[in-house]
Amino acid sequence: MSDGQVKQRSREEMDPAYTWDLTPIFSSDEEMKLALKEVEADVDKIKVYEGRLNESGQVLLEAIETLHNVERRFFKIYNYTNLKKDQDTANSLSQSHYQEAVAVWTSIQAVSSYFTPELLAISDEDLAKRIEEEDGLALYRQFFDALRQNKAHVLPKEQEVLLAKASEIFSGAKEAYSNLTNADMDFGSIEDEEGHSVPLTEGSFISYIQSTDLRVRTQAYEQLYSHIRGVKNTLLTTLKTQIKTHNFEADVRGYKSARHKALSENHVPESVYDTLVKEVNDHLHILHRYVSLRKKMLGLDNLKMSDMYVPLVAESKEKVPFEEAKAQVLEAVKPLGEDYLAIINRAFEERWIDVYENKGKRSGGYSSGMYDTNPYILLNWHDDVSNLFTLIHELGHSAHSYYTWHNQPYVYGDYPIFLAEIASTTNECLLTEYQLATETDPVKRLGILNYAIERFKSTIFRQTQFAEFEQWVHKADQNKEALTVDKLVEAYSELNRRYYGEEVDYDDNIGYEWARIPHFYYDFYVYQYATGMAAASSLADKILNEEGGVERYKNYLKAGTSDYPINVMKAAGIDMTKPDYLRQAFKVLEGYMDQLEDLLEEIKA
Repeated sequence: MSDGQVKQRSREEMDPAYTWDLTPIFSSDEEMKLALKEVEADVDKIKVYEGRLNESGQVLLEAIETLHNVERRFFKIYNYTNLKKDQDTANSLSQSHYQEAVAVWTSIQAVSSYFTPELLAISDEDLAKRIEEEDGLALYRQFFDALRQNKAHVLPKEQEVLLAKASEIFSGAKEAYSNLTNADMDFGSIEDEEGHSVPLTEGSFISYIQSTDLRVRTQAYEQLYSHIRGVKNTLLTTLKTQIKTHNFEADVRGYKSARHKALSENHVPESVYDTLVKEVNDHLHILHRYVSLRKKMLGLDNLKMSDMYVPLVAESKEKVPFEEAKAQVLEAVKPLGEDYLAIINRAFEERWIDVYENKGKRSGGYSSGMYDTNPYILLNWHDDVSNLFTLIHELGHSAHSYYTWHNQPYVYGDYPIFLAEIASTTNECLLTEYQLATETDPVKRLGILNYAIERFKSTIFRQTQFAEFEQWVHKADQNKEALTVDKLVEAYSELNRRYYGEEVDYDDNIGYEWARIPHFYYDFYVYQYATGMAAASSLADKILNEEGGVERYKNYLKAGTSDYPINVMKAAGIDMTKPDYLRQAFKVLEGYMDQLEDLLEEIKA
C-alpha cells in the first residue's frame, strides 16, 4: 500500500540524540587524518630495534614500548574510521578513510613482523637475564609467556613479512560479503500487520519473523531467502574463499587445523569445543520437546522454520520502546553495584550508543572500542524484547571493556572472545531473573519464560549448530573436497533436521541459511556464544545468591589478558574444561520448560 509506505531514513535525517558521539575520539575527520599521518610517520621507529631485542633489557623494553605506542595510537584511529564506515556503509568518503587506515595497519604489521620471531628466538635464560637487567620488563612476564606458548607456529621473519603484506588481501572475502549484504543487496518491501509497505532488511527481518501474523512472517522469510538464493553463487565464493584463507593460515603456521589455530591463539583447548558439541547433542531432546510444544501452542498442522521465532503467546509480544528498555536495563544490573551502574549510565548519557537503523547502516549489533576510546555500541533498534536483550548484551561487552581498560595496562588491556561472550550473556541472565522476580501476571511470565527458552535455543543450540557446520566446512576444504552450493545446502539441511527434529515441516530455503551468517567469516567465533551462555547462567546465580559472587565476577571483568582465559574463569568459580557447567545450564533450561508448561496449564484452567 503506497499510502502507508515507510521509508528508511538517511544518516543525515537521524536524531543526533540517538546516534553515537565520536567526537571524544576525534573532533573531525581532519583531526583523524592528521593523527593517521603522524602514526604513519612513526612506523619506521619500530624498525630501529630489528635485530637488537637481545641486546639489553633496556633495548627490549624500548622496543616493546615503541611498538605499543604506535599500535595504541593507530587503534584509536582504526576504531573511529570503522565506526564511521559502519554507520553508513554507502558513504564513499568513510569507506576511503577506513581503507587508508587499513593500509597503514598493513605497514605496521610488515615493519613489526620481525618482533615476535626475534623475541621467541631469545633463549629462556637470556630472557630471564633481560628481565633482571630492566625492572620495567617485569610487567611483561605474562605477555612473554603467552607469546612463547605458540612459539612453534611463528614463521621466519621473511615469511612473517610476506603474510603481513598479504593481510589486506586475506580480508577481501569478508569485506565483499559485508558490502554485498549490507550495502548492495535490496530485499524489497513487504506488507506489515497493518498493511503498510515497509522495507525488508537484515535488521528488520528479525522483527518480522517474530510476527504473530502468519502472512507477515512467511512473506519476510520467503522474500529474504529468495534474494539470498538469487546471489547464492557469489555468497558461496565469498564463504569458500574465507574458509580457504583460514585453512591456509593454519597450514602455513603448522597448526593441525584452522580450529586448532583459532582456539590456540586464545589459549583454549580444543576439548572445550568437542565437549560443547557432545553435551548439546546429548541434550537435543530438550529442544525437540520445545519444538513439539511450540507446534501445539501455535495450533499449526505444519510447523515450518519460519514459525520458529514467533512468541508462543501473542500477548507476550509487547512493544518495548528504547527508553523503556533503558529503564529495565538499569534495574536489572543493580545487583552488580553502584560502580557498574555508573558505567551503564555513562553509556546512555554520553551517547556511546548508535540506536536506530538508517539507510546503509551495518546490520546487527556490536560493542566496539579501543583502549583510548569509549566502548561504543551499534544497534539497529526495533521496539521488541529481542532488541532489549541485544542492548543489555552489548552493554555487558562495553562494561567488560571499560573495567579492563581502567584496571590493566595497555599490554593486558584486551580480552579474548572466549571471555567476552560470558560478560555479555551474564547481563542477559540477570535481566531474565529481574523480570521473573518482578512480574506476577501469568501471561506476561509466560512470555518471559518463552523468551528465556528462546535464548537457550538461539544461543546454546543454534550457535552450536553453527559451530558444527563451521567445523564441517573447514574440514571438507582441508580434505580437498569440492565446496558447491548443493553440497553446502545438503549438509546444512541435514544438520538443521537433526537439531530441530521430526516435528518440523522443512522447506528448501533453510538449507541456504549458511549464506547469511556473518560469523562464519570470523574464524571459529560462534561456539563461544554457547560456552559463554552456559557459563553465564552459573555466574548469574553466583552474583545473586553467593557471598563474594559480585566481587569475583568483577575481578573477571578487570582481568584482561593478565592471565589465561581458563584460569580467569576458574578464579570466578567456573571450570570450563569440564562438562559440569553445560549440564547445569541444561538443568536451568529444563526448569524453565517445567515452569512454562505449568503456567500453560494454569492459564488454561
